[in-house]
Amino acid sequence: MQSNDARILRGAAVIAAPVGVVATVVSALVAGEKGLIGALVALVVVAVFFGGGFAALMRITQGRPQVTMMAGMLVYAVQMLLIALFVIVFRGSTLFNGRAFALTLLATALSWVAGQVRHSLTSRMLYVDPVPSAPAREPAAATKSEPADGR
Repeated sequence: MQSNDARILRGAAVIAAPVGVVATVVSALVAGEKGLIGALVALVVVAVFFGGGFAALMRITQGRPQVTMMAGMLVYAVQMLLIALFVIVFRGSTLFNGRAFALTLLATALSWVAGQVRHSLTSRMLYVDPVPSAPAREPAAATKSEPADGR
């Protein structure tokens, strides 16, 4: 993982973590123990799906920057489909409060994406390779031209 990728991942986590903690505390206060469990499950889902998606994106685009946009869209679509599948599978679960789960998942996922966008927009990343692909030509030697008449 390149250093700018690690910075984007940290930027997303730094924004999403406090939102997730606040949502978990609110869920526990409002919905009790089942709300706490639902919020914690939502935090794990966001961390696994979005962190794993980011790692997959970095692996897919490693050495192939021309596929970054397409790969990013694909990874995001797969993340949303997996989260939707998770929500559908556990829709009728009595293990946790579904509303606390859904609201925590939504708030944390949106803050994760907002953190990635914010950090991507504010970081100063080179979009070209600073190393030239061909060796630079040496400048023409500055020679004094003497007048033809010998003066």
